[in-house]
Amino acid sequence: MSDPTTHPALGSWIPVPVDSDFPIQNLPYGVFRTESRVARVGVAIGNRILDLDAAAEAGLLGDDLDLPWGVFAQPSLNAFLALGRPTWRAVRLRVSELLSFDNREIRDVWGLAERVLVPMPDAEMLLPIRPGDYVDFYSSLEHATNMGRMFRPDAEPLLPNWRWLPVAYHGRASSIVVSGTPVVRPCGQLKLGDAPPVAGPTGALDFELEVGFVTGPGNQLGEPIPVERAEEHIFGMVLVNDWSARDIQRWEYVPLGPFLGKSFATTISPWVVDLDAVAPYRVGGPDQAPPPLPYLAQPGPRNVDLHLEVSITPPGGGPYVVTRTNFRHMYWSMAQQLAHATVNGTNVRPGDLYASGTVSGSTPDSYGSMIELAWRATQPVGFPDGSSRVYIEDGDAVTLRGWCGGAGLPRIGFGEATGTVLPAPV
Repeated sequence: MSDPTTHPALGSWIPVPVDSDFPIQNLPYGVFRTESRVARVGVAIGNRILDLDAAAEAGLLGDDLDLPWGVFAQPSLNAFLALGRPTWRAVRLRVSELLSFDNREIRDVWGLAERVLVPMPDAEMLLPIRPGDYVDFYSSLEHATNMGRMFRPDAEPLLPNWRWLPVAYHGRASSIVVSGTPVVRPCGQLKLGDAPPVAGPTGALDFELEVGFVTGPGNQLGEPIPVERAEEHIFGMVLVNDWSARDIQRWEYVPLGPFLGKSFATTISPWVVDLDAVAPYRVGGPDQAPPPLPYLAQPGPRNVDLHLEVSITPPGGGPYVVTRTNFRHMYWSMAQQLAHATVNGTNVRPGDLYASGTVSGSTPDSYGSMIELAWRATQPVGFPDGSSRVYIEDGDAVTLRGWCGGAGLPRIGFGEATGTVLPAPV
């Protein structure tokens, strides 16, 4: 608790509902716009958004931070992410001081609160980053084991490389969308039985419950990022739904991996939660056996105690929670993922997105995808209204939520990542 911005007793002069995802200990970053102003960077506090560009113009951030002019008057966080952790921490501390109850005289400055605080209902949240690259990992031991059991029932569930390195594929960054963006059912080639393949819409649309991290300054081409310095390049975390068309993917992925079955949409939450905000919730990860190679060996807490859940809202019903799990059980950590991704010298840039892969727990009610929950469409997931699902249907809205907290610690929420499925094009 040496960081004053995360102290449990810290309070704000802005009213924050008890069940809010955004107490003063959180202060996540996002990009928003209103009818009167174009896109800019803001910080969530309760049911308000602190307009950082307006706060800078009003002199509330001070001159000693030495921020580039207009860094918060941007349609993405990328320019801010490039500045690095010392600057991120200085801005976080200044914002925390500005919003803390001890600085409540700010309320009495004529018109100031109205100029820098925006009610959330008045704002449209935008994609917070402009990712040049997107990588999706496969780092949940339980998920990888489940998939192996389904598709290779007579063999060892894990492939030989899985415990040695964080398996991943390089995704398509252009189709990353912010929560609330509709997802059109994708089309592709489908192979049914022994018949020749046909072209058509997927009949096996799935969600994937994931957590992503957003990168900061990055490295030069040819210079790996050591695991012990990886978190210097990780700004914060988002919720990720890496939608999957299982039938399209099953036919196309050999030998080079996912393509059309994954590239049509990836939904992320609009708020990026700073790593410093989740510092009190850091935990150790599961035992790694065999021990990781030296470039992947990470001492100390690797994971985050982050509660996760997914709900499905069918047309005219719901929402129905279909799974609950926790990010703390991930086998490969964020730092290990970034160290592995750059060990060959690939360069990371501000605003890149790296996703964990499906987060599954050890029990059937904690699996992170429909293919697991319905066990490859053999065990339908029932809803209280009597309906059921084996995959996601047109009109369904899938919502991911995540939060740290409990045992007397503040709730550090991630908001939500929601996408509603629209029919495939005619």
